Amino acid sequence: MHAGEQAGEQAGEREITTQVSLTRPDGRLDPAAVGWTRRPLHDTSGIGRGRYGRGRNKRWEYWALTTPTHVVALTVSDIDYAAVLEVFVLDRTTGTSFGHDAIGLLGRGAELPPTLGAGAVRARTKSFRIDIDEVADGTRLQCISPRLELDVVAHRPAGHECLGVVVPWSERLFQYTVKDVGRPATGYLVVDGAPVAVPDGASWATLDHGRGRWPHAIEWNWGAGAGRTQGRTLGLQVGGRWTDGTGTTENAIVVDGRLSKIAAELTWDYDSSDWLAPWQVYGDGVRLRFTPVHLRTAGTDLKLISSRTHQAFGTWSGEVRDAAGTWVPVADLYGWAEEVRQRW
Repeated sequence: MHAGEQAGEQAGEREITTQVSLTRPDGRLDPAAVGWTRRPLHDTSGIGRGRYGRGRNKRWEYWALTTPTHVVALTVSDIDYAAVLEVFVLDRTTGTSFGHDAIGLLGRGAELPPTLGAGAVRARTKSFRIDIDEVADGTRLQCISPRLELDVVAHRPAGHECLGVVVPWSERLFQYTVKDVGRPATGYLVVDGAPVAVPDGASWATLDHGRGRWPHAIEWNWGAGAGRTQGRTLGLQVGGRWTDGTGTTENAIVVDGRLSKIAAELTWDYDSSDWLAPWQVYGDGVRLRFTPVHLRTAGTDLKLISSRTHQAFGTWSGEVRDAAGTWVPVADLYGWAEEVRQRW
């Protein structure tokens, strides 16, 4: 069985260049917030306030660190009725992985700022802790767990741009996401008591920041990668399915810190009976092939609430057209591609 979406539709998107509130005073979506940005400009403090949307509000920070030998992912989320907290570590050389997770009722154990960068991010459980703080020219990521010690800075070079997007399903249901790919990372990493190198120029951090209110049932694809190709620093961000029909996409490439927004809806073609077979992602301005080398699966089924994730790690190759119309080559860019089916 192959999974895919129709490609080639150009969304009528607009770039937002000044600060804007995501919500109206009553908690509904502010139409002026719908669009995309090159840096975080949305005030999302209306999410989670008051009675409006109670039970449907979702807030999270997901950071993924990739080094030549390891992947470390940190999740701090509050989905209104629960905090979902997770640490994931993949050894790229052996293909082995481990994780720690915890659920806190009514958001207990998670601390998230109302707006990106407006405060600390904290996770506190019996077995691990996560601290995420904005520092000069970057973001500091710290984690202590039984098998992991992490203290890394995701640097923000001068002029670095990232993709911010508002996806409007309705004035009641909507999502603001920031996908910040290709942040250079340096710091300290210990896995199972052994120090792990985080080499400058070969280690990258990617942020998935979310604030919004979601439909109960949703499916999405997400792919990201970061690295260097032909002497240029590239960050790749592609998505699909969850944005269909909204007039908005979450596709972009960042070349040496400069973002080019891709308005096309993309086709995702992959074999859901063989997740480690190559994936194809293509559309107007995008010709990509993803070659998986490791598969992570996760799932829960509580009937009303359920989740199924297939996340493949591997390399991206192909080409993407930038805002100037130039095709940018992508070669062996390490990252991931995933399919998620969610009821929440």
